[in-house]
Amino acid sequence: MRSYPHNSPQAAARIVALTMLADGHFSHDEFQALERMQAAQGLGLLPSELMEVLHDCCEDLQSHPQLAWDEACRVDQATLSTLLDEVSDPALRRQVLQCCRTLAQADRHIAEGEAVMLATVAAWWQLPDPLPSLREAPRAAA
Repeated sequence: MRSYPHNSPQAAARIVALTMLADGHFSHDEFQALERMQAAQGLGLLPSELMEVLHDCCEDLQSHPQLAWDEACRVDQATLSTLLDEVSDPALRRQVLQCCRTLAQADRHIAEGEAVMLATVAAWWQLPDPLPSLREAPRAAA
């Protein structure tokens, strides 16, 4: 995958893109959520620059043999770790994780790939689990 400067808006936006693709596709609901929360501006990008990062991410996923694109976008752990390490600023990490959480919930369904991606990002960055309710065991009927 291409490299972006450390803590750059593009490095942060790529994590957002990977979350959006974690279920295998971008959804209309996710794009609407991006606009509603003004994600591009919040990351320091123009909307067209955010779309360029999304496009580049898809291109990278399709052209690298160590990355898999099937029913869900998967990035091997070593590559994902490298990409996550490109964002080290604590405030930027929290902002990106919150954006990713909002996008994962945009279609009112959090796919398994999205939940795994969010948990992985939170754990790697040592941030609280953004979806703790999904990890609770179902309660027995009283």
